[in-house]
Amino acid sequence: MKVLNLQCSRQHSFEGWFASEGDFQDQLGRSLIECPLCADKRIQKLPSAPRLNLGAYPAGQATSGSATKISPSSSITAALPQDGAASSSSRAAPESLPPALQADFLKALRHALKHTEDVGQGFADEARRMHYGETEARNIRGQASVRETVELLEEGIEVLPLPMLPALKDTLH
Repeated sequence: MKVLNLQCSRQHSFEGWFASEGDFQDQLGRSLIECPLCADKRIQKLPSAPRLNLGAYPAGQATSGSATKISPSSSITAALPQDGAASSSSRAAPESLPPALQADFLKALRHALKHTEDVGQGFADEARRMHYGETEARNIRGQASVRETVELLEEGIEVLPLPMLPALKDTLH
């Protein structure tokens, strides 16, 4: 198994697993590899150092290659302005976040997709029905215009607008 560090033309870094270098080249040539954040198919392989586990370090001792774990709440805090305002110009777009935060962001979105019911274009109407007790309360997701979202918020209905990244629309691995 060959694990490669890849990057799209928008500088999003991600990892790809391939049976061999030839398998990677074949998939790249047929445009089968795409960025999980923006679905860009212009992919390049980045240089990478091999990781050899030779048992040189005792259990629990950190190596120079160890990473810091970032909690999902820190990625949310990092993406919002300090005053909590929701202006689109001051928010960090998911694709502009550092790789560790991109991974946390994708993980949180996948969790939301797995644990919510898709009500599609009827999101605003269904959210109102639940808010006013006309239907059973449950976790839902769907599409709403900016105007519909503002109206829901003005009615006291809590909603959280999220970007729907192309990679999350397909089957997740």
